[in-house]
Amino acid sequence: TVMANILPVIDLKNYNEVLKNCRKGEPVFMTKNGRERFVVLDIEDYGREQAEKKLLVKLQEAEEAVKDGKGWMSMDELKELVGE
Repeated sequence: TVMANILPVIDLKNYNEVLKNCRKGEPVFMTKNGRERFVVLDIEDYGREQAEKKLLVKLQEAEEAVKDGKGWMSMDELKELVGE
């Protein structure tokens, strides 16, 4: 189990130390007035999270299309769409 990196935002004065604590898969959580407020995240982790969010939106759109029947095609419609 990975211990969460939690630091007060005042530690940003020494940002090099904060960045040392931020590794792939291990974001640094910053607190302000004792409450979690910010996250410092490795850029690859950020990119992966953005891609996952886009995928979830697309999956939700597909699920909605199937529910209302608009997402279904006959085999003939599919062949026409792909040019066969």
